[in-house]
Amino acid sequence: MVSSPSESQRQAFMARAIALSQQGMRSNQGGPFGAVIVKDGQIIGEGHNQVTTTNDPTAHAEVVAIRQACANLNSFQLDGCELYTSCEPCPMCLGAIYWARIERMFYGNSQADAAAIGFDDQFIYEEIGREMGDRRLPIIQFMRDEANAAFQEWAEKGDRVDY
Repeated sequence: MVSSPSESQRQAFMARAIALSQQGMRSNQGGPFGAVIVKDGQIIGEGHNQVTTTNDPTAHAEVVAIRQACANLNSFQLDGCELYTSCEPCPMCLGAIYWARIERMFYGNSQADAAAIGFDDQFIYEEIGREMGDRRLPIIQFMRDEANAAFQEWAEKGDRVDY
């Protein structure tokens, strides 16, 4: 369970996320997005958008912060952590937030605010809701039986680490 930070602590964490968004943007490392991850009142991970400088379309602020926090905790799960992000996360980041098991999220700007400056992810939300055959990206299942061999091996693996 996440302890409840004070209002002034929450404001400080969000202010740091906003400052990171400005820092990354002003140094031309990517768009105006910043994020911090907090556990027990301490920042354990932070990041700003680095898509254009790393040539990595997954280097969004939230993903950068998640990677850093996980490395700092030596864990692939962020139980007991909060995320402060300067903008409502895109679908990719939202998925990563859920996979990391972050317990609470605070955000500044909305999806609509991001869309107004050219960062519109609405089409991805719409695509996810469509049947595979109705999506813009052709998605074809291929070699299922061969791929399923790895799943079967996983199911039988006695020393696996579940997540």
